[in-house]
Amino acid sequence: MLEYNVRFGDPETEVLMDLLDGDFGDALAGAAAFRLDSAVLSRSSRYGVAVVLAAEGYPGKPRRGDVIEGLADAARVPGVNVLHAGTRSEGGKVVTAGGRVLVVTATGPNLASARDSAYDGVRAIRFRGMQVRRDIASRGLASPLAHS
Repeated sequence: MLEYNVRFGDPETEVLMDLLDGDFGDALAGAAAFRLDSAVLSRSSRYGVAVVLAAEGYPGKPRRGDVIEGLADAARVPGVNVLHAGTRSEGGKVVTAGGRVLVVTATGPNLASARDSAYDGVRAIRFRGMQVRRDIASRGLASPLAHS
């Protein structure tokens, strides 16, 4: 038996939302009414990458309450979206509130440009003990299709 769960809070799903062209709300409404129209939503030809920013101590006991800086700078990187997961607002500032703190997604015409944009967004963000994998998309970049 194989069980496969996907939630819209998963990094793998979050990056897919950036790759949809059309109105996702209309597609969901149509599916709920048994009127799914394939013309409402399509997969773009762009590539996407998602990088998780985790708190110090993740996955065990993540630190909480560290101020997150650079969110606006990261959001200004072309093609980048910054999605909040383990954050909260405290005294007018955004602070860490869980293990997977943020997900930085980016799109581009090829995998290399999407990855570069995602890591440009990551470099703009700072918080104490921030953990980031630096190998995201590296296996895909070894493929000749990644640069097309």
